Order: sequence, then C-alpha cells, then structure tokens
Amino acid sequence: MTDARLDHLVHAVPDLLAGVAEFAERTGVTPVAGGSHPGGTANYLVGFGPAAYLEIIGPDPAAEPGNRPRAFGLETLDTPRLAAWAVRPDDLDESVRRAREQGYDPGDVQPLSRRTPAGTLLEWRLTRREDPAAVRPVPFLIDWGATAHPAASPLPRLGLTSLTAVHPEPEALRRELTALGVLLDVVEGPEVELRAVLDTPRGTVTLR
Repeated sequence: MTDARLDHLVHAVPDLLAGVAEFAERTGVTPVAGGSHPGGTANYLVGFGPAAYLEIIGPDPAAEPGNRPRAFGLETLDTPRLAAWAVRPDDLDESVRRAREQGYDPGDVQPLSRRTPAGTLLEWRLTRREDPAAVRPVPFLIDWGATAHPAASPLPRLGLTSLTAVHPEPEALRRELTALGVLLDVVEGPEVELRAVLDTPRGTVTLR
C-alpha cells in the first residue's frame, strides 16, 4: 500500500555517476540528469508515471571540491541507500498545521530551486526538519506550486510495486504517519529501513 499522493523517492548515493551506472545495470533503465542544487548536490531521475518519480541524489560532480554535502546523510554515506520519500498534499501549510495539532512536527516550510540541464528553473516548497537519522521513514511534504512536475517531462520509466518501512517500534511510526494522513506499509525490524520494490526490464529489483 503506497500513498496515492507519493511525489518521489530519494535514493542517496556516495558517488553520483557511479550510482547512476549501478542503477542502470541492475534495472535496465538509464536515469536522466535532473540538475544541480544549491548546497553541492545533483540528481538523476526515473519516472514511475506522470506524477511520481525516483530521485538518485549524490554530491554534484561539477561542484567545486570541498566538504561533502550534508543532505540525506551524504556527508558520511559510503553505500547507496533509500533515504527518504516525499508526498504532495493538496494544501502543504494546512497539512503542517494539522500534523502539529496531532503531535508531530514535519518541520518548517522552506523554498528551494534548481535548474534543469536545459536551463529551466524549477521552484518548490518543502518541509525540512533537523533530523540526523540516516533513513527517514516519515515523508517530507512538497508543493511544486506553478512549476511543472518533474515526472511530467519525458523521463524513462519503470514500475513501483511497493514501498515499505521497517522500524523497531512500528506503532510509534504509524502514529507519526497518521498525523500526516499518510498511508504506508510498516513492518517490525531491528533497524529503520525503507524498501521499494521496482518492476524493471530486468525483473524485480529492491532498493533499500
């Protein structure tokens, strides 16, 4: 059971070009460049359909050498992992207000942007909270506003069969998901983990 408002999954990799090549080898689908973000990251994308996609994110190969970016744990990441996911509510600000009323704070709403390789400026707002966790099973919220959704562009596509969270305290996680009004399969396990089962030209592939 995956929430119908799924916007995208975030697959973090320590080396962007190597991570993209490994993904293409496993799935038979070659991601396309999405663009660079302020802060030293860049991404490649694969679509799940016209309104959802997979983002492969890593340090920007074109950025000036320096400190590794901190987003999604990239500062210390040494192996690829499914780090986070996002949902697209009908009203971002109202969803934040309701979640706080129910005891879960999604974080402050912040504007972000990036340019595509063609030079198109994409702008969006999302919730951001200080969270040192390597994997974030509670989704962040995103609103693309007037910007065309990235999945509406001609991305290579594959299928998303399922998305599951593993958590040592599944009921605690379910309470946070309920506060956001989000649907997600949750199972008990020793460590926090996200698992996405993909339907690809090379068969079933699980990202975790």
